[in-house]
Order: sequence, then C-alpha cells, then structure tokens
Amino acid sequence: MSFSKDMYLKMGISQKVYDFTEEIWESLKTRFEEIDAVSEYNQMKVIAAMQKNRVSEACLLGTTGYGYNDLGRETLEAVYADIFHTEDALVRPQITCGTHALALALMSNLRPGDELLSPVGKPYDTLEEVIGIRESKGSLKEYGITYAQVDLKEDGSFDFEGIKKAIHEKTKMVTIQRSKGYQTRPTLSVARIGELITFIKNIKPDVICMVDNCYGEFTEIIEPTDVGADLVVGSLIKNPGGGLAPIGGYLAGKKECIENAAYRLTSPGLGKEVGASLQVMNSFYQGLFLAPSVTANALKSAIFAANIYEKIGFKVVPDGKESRHDIIQAVTFGTPEGVIAFCQGIQQAAAVDGHVTPEPWDMPGYDSPVIMAAGAFVSGSSIELSADGPIKPPYAVYFQGGLTWQHGKFGIMKTLQRLVETGIVTKDFVISS
Repeated sequence: MSFSKDMYLKMGISQKVYDFTEEIWESLKTRFEEIDAVSEYNQMKVIAAMQKNRVSEACLLGTTGYGYNDLGRETLEAVYADIFHTEDALVRPQITCGTHALALALMSNLRPGDELLSPVGKPYDTLEEVIGIRESKGSLKEYGITYAQVDLKEDGSFDFEGIKKAIHEKTKMVTIQRSKGYQTRPTLSVARIGELITFIKNIKPDVICMVDNCYGEFTEIIEPTDVGADLVVGSLIKNPGGGLAPIGGYLAGKKECIENAAYRLTSPGLGKEVGASLQVMNSFYQGLFLAPSVTANALKSAIFAANIYEKIGFKVVPDGKESRHDIIQAVTFGTPEGVIAFCQGIQQAAAVDGHVTPEPWDMPGYDSPVIMAAGAFVSGSSIELSADGPIKPPYAVYFQGGLTWQHGKFGIMKTLQRLVETGIVTKDFVISS
C-alpha cells in the first residue's frame, strides 16, 4: 500500500531498494502460508501442554530465597517436558545462556575417563573452551574427559563409516549441533538427526545422545526428542523465550540426565528443589506462549533475506528454496566490509540503540574479532532482530530473529540499503568488483 511505501522511504529506504525487495516478498506469500501452518500446530501444542498442567495465575507470581515449593517453576518444567515429550525438564533463570546450558548438560553427564563425540564436525566457537579444544580453566579436558570429532562430508552428509570407527567403550555421550553455528554447513532437520541417532544407538545403545537445539525450536512440528534424542538443550533468549524471557536456559530429556544437571546447577543433595524464580515466571510463560508465532516471523525474515541475497549473487545457506530447520540465515560476502555493512544495516533498523554503529571486537569465548548487531529489548536476545559474524574467512554473516515479520522485513531492507551506500552492491543490485 502507498502509505507503507511512504513510511519506508521516510525511514531511509530508497525507491530502488523498496521496489526490488517488494517484488521478492510478493513471490514468497505461498511459502509464508506453509510457515504459518507449522506455527499454528505448534501453538496448539503449547496451549495443550499449559492446559494439561493446569497453569494458573499463581504460577506467574514467582518466589524468592531458596525457592522451595515453587509452583510456577515446577509447573513450567512439566509444561516443557510435555512439549518435548520427555520424562523431565530443567528450566531456570539461573542458567545464564545457551553455552551455559550446554556446558551444564555435558559436565553433569560425563565423568573422568569418558569420551564425548561430535559426529557433525566442529561445535560452536564458545563450546571449544568448554570441551578443551582451546585451553581454558575448568574445561572437560581438565577433568580427564576426552573429545573426538567426525567431520561432515563435503556435501554435508554424515560420515557414517567414520562415526562407526569413532565409537568405542569410552564413548559416553554424543553431541549433535542442530544449527550451523559459525559455519556454512546445512542445518540438520529433525528427520536427519533421527537417522543419525538411530545409527549411533544401533552401535552403542547406552550412549547419551544430546542435541544442541538452539535456534531450531518450533521450526518443525516435531523436535529431536521425538526421534530418539535423550536430551535437548537451548536458550530462553532464543526461540522458546518468545522475545519476552529476560534470561534463562532449558534442558529436556531423560529423568536421569535432568537430575544430573540439576545437581550440577545447584548442589548435590539439593538438585531441582531450590532455585527461586524471582519475578521472571510471567515472562517465561508468556514468552513460551508466543514462541511459535515469533519463531514463524523469524523464519519469514530469514527466507526473505535468503531470496534477496541469492538473487544479487551472494552465496546463502540455506538457499532461497530449501526447507528450513532453524532461524539462522548465512550470507557469505568474502570480505570483512560486507559483514560489517550488513550488521550496521541491521542495527540501523533497531528500535533500541538504532543510533549505535556496531564494530568488531574481541568477545570472550571467540578466537577472532566478532561483530554483533543487537539492538534488543533483552540484551543479546537472538530471537530479536540481530546479526553477527566472526571477522575471518570466509567472511560470512549470520542473520536471525525478528519478533515481528514487519521488523524483520525492514531490517533486511536496511542491510541492502547499507550495502548499496557503501558500494559493496551497486544501485542495480550487482556485486561490485
């Protein structure tokens, strides 16, 4: 509509960028209807779990001190267990981030002499110090826990022969990263994760299969625990927090795995019985309620970005037509300037800190400077409109989030506008040589 167009022009989008992106959006409407269908199913799944567990106003109030008999906390963990079809769950504000949740799962379920195996290649950068791939205080390596890795094949398929050779009597736990991290490999669908878990369990049935579920929740109608995962782990400032959770992480899975994690999080002898929920329960419940629709908005934004940048000629993963299994969109620019300009465009679209210009910096846990665009209501929330990337080859940016489709759309338009302004893309939407 003309009034929308006028508003975009006032917000710094040129006529050419508007027309180019609008044409692509028009071509995606049928695809967006399919995403809405998945969102609708998952919305009913969340409501069903809340109703089954009799979520009440009292659940939203929170506790202080030790947090004994915290109705809201205990009910929420039952809701998560039902959504993921697991025996138990641990959902806590004391879990500070996704890396913390993953470290908690690993450190609580592995013992000295055990080996951890990644059959999907290198884990996300911040886990390298947790495992001990890069030296760090308190790593699994310091506790005598070894690590083995089998890379994906060049085409992104599993190296089943290599995985079979890597599994032995000390292999206690397998970690499967669903999303791509700072790599340009395909994200794993739930079906592919199930295929991998079945293969591994046929070799060693008692191995614990853990899935790093970050960025993948609610993108499909099933989750990894529906196809054999013993444990799924994620962050509440990503998909399941719906943009409202101010902090927190979750683990859902086998009762023994969750008990081990609870004793590690608090103390032996205390476990899940302590941990006050303070004043976050309302945000946790309402965020979970909104999560299916918020995730759908983020998916639409990612697909929009893929189609725009693919048409210009940049390498995108996934491509514009592939099925989606997480909310992350990778775009490879091949130069630091491209990554930086994209992130600056995202920041310019933010409602919070939209006046700030992001620059690369040496973030804790990373082996190279990283640039992050994150004008968010919850600091660092990557279900909100955000983008980041390490300043190292192949110089790819990783875009995710968008609480509303309209904001995601504007953010991607702003990235293209910024790339045109910096001369990386010409006004005719051709990559500058």
